[in-house]
Amino acid sequence: MTTPTNPHSPIRPEWLNHWHEEILEPELPIVDPHHHLWDRPGSRYLLDELLADLTTGHTIVATVFVQCRSMHRADGPEELRPVGETEFVNGVAAMSASGGYGPTRVCAGIVGHADLRLGARVQAVLEAHIRAGGGRFRGIRHIAAWDADTAIVNPSNAVQPGLLTDRAFREGFARLAPLDLSFDAWLYHPQIDELTDLAQAFPETQIVLNHVGGPVGIGNYAGQRDAVFARWRRSIRELAGCRNVSVKVGGLGMRLSGFNFEAAPVPPSSEALAAAWRPYIETCVEAFGASRCMFESNFPVDKGAYPYAAYWNACKRLTHGASADEKADLFRKTAARVYRIPAIDVARERQESR
Repeated sequence: MTTPTNPHSPIRPEWLNHWHEEILEPELPIVDPHHHLWDRPGSRYLLDELLADLTTGHTIVATVFVQCRSMHRADGPEELRPVGETEFVNGVAAMSASGGYGPTRVCAGIVGHADLRLGARVQAVLEAHIRAGGGRFRGIRHIAAWDADTAIVNPSNAVQPGLLTDRAFREGFARLAPLDLSFDAWLYHPQIDELTDLAQAFPETQIVLNHVGGPVGIGNYAGQRDAVFARWRRSIRELAGCRNVSVKVGGLGMRLSGFNFEAAPVPPSSEALAAAWRPYIETCVEAFGASRCMFESNFPVDKGAYPYAAYWNACKRLTHGASADEKADLFRKTAARVYRIPAIDVARERQESR
């Protein structure tokens, strides 16, 4: 095993400023179903920073916040401390809902964290999140990403192997569907089959696979892209047989993927991004269908590899030739349906009637 490395590339504004492209299809409505907010030593990404990205030319009508261990409570019972993140994000959502920060409904959906290994006792934590979410709380992410190679694992996320098969975890997982809560799954590609087993065991629970299932291209997997892709594709196709699973198509700007976009002297063009990602995106759309796929920015994590506008330009290049219904699903409708943001379609209808 090797020494863990920082999983996120640093954000370099001067490097990002070298990217210049015309914004493609600027009027296309987008729901970004995966971003974070945090204020950490040397890394700040709060409402102002998010809005600066959202207003770079694409039409982002709403966003979904996903847990990132931000603003946990400093005291109180350990299992309830993650509720502080929901309290914080709901405050940001309320600021956005005032209309004073532009038309985008920031954090219209909130995905938080609860330790599902609490088993039945997690019920109280889930109910606390729902109360704190102001009608915006949608689900839980309990990160399962683990690998024997410690160079791959995020050192700030201690994860036990086999988490998704753990008895106590599944006892807690069983509490999600009765509360109409979904589960966001973040793992690495060798673990997708464990998620398939979980999805088959709980067909009533809505599961969202993050970052196309985490195909790994670093550490012990470096130089094995073809073999990794083949294994990943087999697992993705099997997982797609679970009708309760949808997939977020993005997150490939992380170091984990091994594309090394951040190592170039200038940020990658949207053409370069689309070319690198095409096999993964096309596999997911073919397996799940557009109605169970949603594009996601994964910002600011992926911001170390390319600008926000570049990501959406790449997605629009990847969907050139897709039908209007397919594009609506990929860019907006799947996310709005999964995270229950019903007003998005109304906003679109009003826009089209003008």
